[in-house]
Amino acid sequence: MTGPREIPRVLSIAGTDPTGGAGIQADLKSIAANGGYGMAVVTALVAQNTRGVRSVHIPPVSFLVEQLDAVSDDVTIDAVKIGMLGQADLIETVAAWLARVRPSVIVLDPVMIATSGDRLLDASAEAALRALVPLVHLVTPNLPELAVLVNEPEAADWAAALEQGERLSRACGTRVLVKGGHLAGPACPDALVDAAGTEPGRARIVQVSAPRINTVNTHGTGCSMSSALATLAARHRDWPRALTETKAWLSDSVASADRLEVGGGHGPINHFHALWAAAGTHPEPPPGGLSPSGSAGP
Repeated sequence: MTGPREIPRVLSIAGTDPTGGAGIQADLKSIAANGGYGMAVVTALVAQNTRGVRSVHIPPVSFLVEQLDAVSDDVTIDAVKIGMLGQADLIETVAAWLARVRPSVIVLDPVMIATSGDRLLDASAEAALRALVPLVHLVTPNLPELAVLVNEPEAADWAAALEQGERLSRACGTRVLVKGGHLAGPACPDALVDAAGTEPGRARIVQVSAPRINTVNTHGTGCSMSSALATLAARHRDWPRALTETKAWLSDSVASADRLEVGGGHGPINHFHALWAAAGTHPEPPPGGLSPSGSAGP
């Protein structure tokens, strides 16, 4: 990493969400809410809403290359967040660009498993994504995606999830964010696992936990969390601090999500809750309203 950057220039490489809760729309909100300047390269045009995905259109790979080069030829990029890629040729194109540009912070949110549990990538794309993981500084799978990356059944508890995260980190030489949002229980833990160069059972683990929030409005939490981590890691050059601040911001964003009333399905989180509260336009609920902390995670 280079030194801290007061206003990091953060590029999201991801798909779209016309309702604004996930994909590059959520990334840009997360980056801005956490003090960065957001930019976006579109990998896929997705017709979706809070109830689900209807269709996906993937532009030509040549256009992806033109977008990436247009940004990096002109702007110094302090951090990159990678989301939906979808096809092997897209993944390989992004990998080649990363190898050439070498951003100081690269966070990969591996979009591999649909909410239904269906796998979104074919075998060649999964192989390309596995090859991409060693090129990034942090990978942020949910538990089903973590299981696919280590080629094991999904972890049934937190201890097993941490063990899978350690195995992935050691195999790929990169940090892994293990997320507990898919587990049951009143707490929602997340942990940075760094096993690079360590013996089994000796991984460096930084864990942050918060109470789980009872809400259905968690659409885009994975996108939002990974882009916030990229932004704060570029701002502070300190991964544990980035996780701690991201967790606090995400918890409050989920806690105030119900106030947005967007859509009839799983609505988005409230990215700008702190800004609106400070401006006095949307003050925080009075005591007895929504909890000020917690996380629904994905």
